[in-house]
Amino acid sequence: MRVGYLGPAGTFSEQAMHESLELAGLDGEAEIVPLSTVHDVVSAVQEGIVDRAIAPIENSVEGGVNEVIDAIVHDAPDVSIIGEYVLEINPCLIAREGTELSAVTTVFSHPQPLAQCASFLRRELPDAKLEATSSTAAAVEQVLSSDLLAAAIASPTAAMHSGAVVLAESIVAHDLTRFIWLSRSVSEPPIEGKAGKSAIIFSGAGDGSPGWLLDCLSEFASRSINLTRIESRPARHELGQYIFLVDIDGRVDVPGPPADALAGLAGHCEQVRVLGSYPIQ
Repeated sequence: MRVGYLGPAGTFSEQAMHESLELAGLDGEAEIVPLSTVHDVVSAVQEGIVDRAIAPIENSVEGGVNEVIDAIVHDAPDVSIIGEYVLEINPCLIAREGTELSAVTTVFSHPQPLAQCASFLRRELPDAKLEATSSTAAAVEQVLSSDLLAAAIASPTAAMHSGAVVLAESIVAHDLTRFIWLSRSVSEPPIEGKAGKSAIIFSGAGDGSPGWLLDCLSEFASRSINLTRIESRPARHELGQYIFLVDIDGRVDVPGPPADALAGLAGHCEQVRVLGSYPIQ
């Protein structure tokens, strides 16, 4: 089994991948494929380059990872979510040996950690220039190859891999990231006694009408189905048109209230797509 993740070695995605595979007893059986961007991670599944991949979808501090969401919604019609893994991450500020925190003029990282660590950066490095990279591990590589007085926001593992040093540890408290497992149109079967979850997107011309979204969501509320997440993304057709994404408790691929709610939702929408129904950890 070929498994893709956001590389290079030392990213939080790599950590989540190994922990999740180990939990499933598969860590030694997978052929690991590092990929350059999170969009590449999703595309590799769509194109059959890898059998499965793991990607960050939501962070407790910064919210949804839009690049992953948009890639799944707009560019990967055959990709399904088959599982999830929640990782408590501990972003650190990493630099070359001998660098003083007060001397740092540039901070590299993936845009998501830069946003997550904004309070720390405003407090400790208010004048530092922030530079986005494709991943946290790539940010460490950039620091080590740069002539700048630079630091990277990355994992302690990235520092260990690269020989860099940690200037400040755990610079964001209670930072959780939810990762999703992706595959091509494959769903994990229900596990007896284990809770399930479903991810759904929907849209329709009625999204400009008063009460349309309420009518859609009432299909879940009237059946006492809990929405664990809801957000919207541009439909990429016209200004003001959106695609709505919801995560719900329960599986829509087996008979029951969630499946009934999905059928009711279809009566209000032009597009309803199940991104996945899967057991949760």
